[in-house]
Amino acid sequence: MDLNIQTLTAKFNTPLHLESGRILESYKTRYETYGTLNEDKSNVIVICHALSGSHHAAGRYQDEAKPGWWDNFIGPGKTIDTEKYFVICSNNLGSCFGSTSPMSIEPRTNKAYRFKFPVLTISDVVKAQMQLYKHLGIEHVKAVIGGSMGGMQALCYSIEYPTFADTYIAMATTAYTRPWAIALNKIAIEAIRHDPAFKNGMYEKGDLIAESLPGLAIGRMAGLIAYVGPNSMNNKFGRNYAHTDGLYELFGRFEVERYLEYNAYNFPKIFDPLSYLYICKTMNIFDASRGSDKLPDSLANVQRKLHLISFSDDVLFFPEEMEEIRDIMIELGKEDLVTYKKIESEHGHDSFLVEVDKFSDHVKAILKEIE
Repeated sequence: MDLNIQTLTAKFNTPLHLESGRILESYKTRYETYGTLNEDKSNVIVICHALSGSHHAAGRYQDEAKPGWWDNFIGPGKTIDTEKYFVICSNNLGSCFGSTSPMSIEPRTNKAYRFKFPVLTISDVVKAQMQLYKHLGIEHVKAVIGGSMGGMQALCYSIEYPTFADTYIAMATTAYTRPWAIALNKIAIEAIRHDPAFKNGMYEKGDLIAESLPGLAIGRMAGLIAYVGPNSMNNKFGRNYAHTDGLYELFGRFEVERYLEYNAYNFPKIFDPLSYLYICKTMNIFDASRGSDKLPDSLANVQRKLHLISFSDDVLFFPEEMEEIRDIMIELGKEDLVTYKKIESEHGHDSFLVEVDKFSDHVKAILKEIE
């Protein structure tokens, strides 16, 4: 069965007015589609990606070692069945995988934006995506689905574009970023800023691939600790020590340390540090009540079902953060427009990526309701 992957770039010359008051006079969005769009364009599902994700959500490129980040969720016969749905995942504005970002060329200067790039909000990211759908002639979709930062986007869609989708599914996310998550991001921000290889933002891309960027790697370690969580680390590594290292060597390593090193020091080869800084800022300032006095005022805008899925051992966005959204919806008299399911998980925050089998039937049932 063919996934029918199409990887495309849309360019926009219409100015994008941002929440900060800044304007992007032109920009581009890289996106990927799966499945076949039906004649009346009524079978669309939008997928939103997390911080380090991209538009490449499913399938495998010819030279690729690993498939797209949600390949176990999207495809023929899978939870998001591409024999039935036309799936779109766009690279977020500000990310470094093809959409306009800090290292893109600013038209006026013909130089990279770098620190002249505007700070974006989740609302800005979603607004740019809405321009993409308008460009594609898509006025309405079946569902918007995302986890983590993608869940922030799904929540934003449900509030700011409340009739755009038949249903909204937000996983492993929050209505506003708490101090704990901001503090973890701070480690990454400071490590990058003070790394000599960062060159105060004036590095060249080739330098990072050749020499790496320890600051970004250290920041990534802080993220990995939160993403994986203590239960998963206990189960995966325990107290195991690296076979090649001596226990009484000062820099001898436990297996968990080797895991962090391997994953973190490979990260700067694929992810741009300025994009990382900007995306951290976007996540830190996320607040679904922005533009309203209180969160209930924003959630009062929800008009279609909002499905919330949390994970029991998520230590980045804790289950109670999503329970707060559910409770407010009930207090608003919108209990018929909200569902909440907590998955008993074992892989921490990353459970929304890893433990698809535990919520697959739930998502299928949600989609069945809107067929």
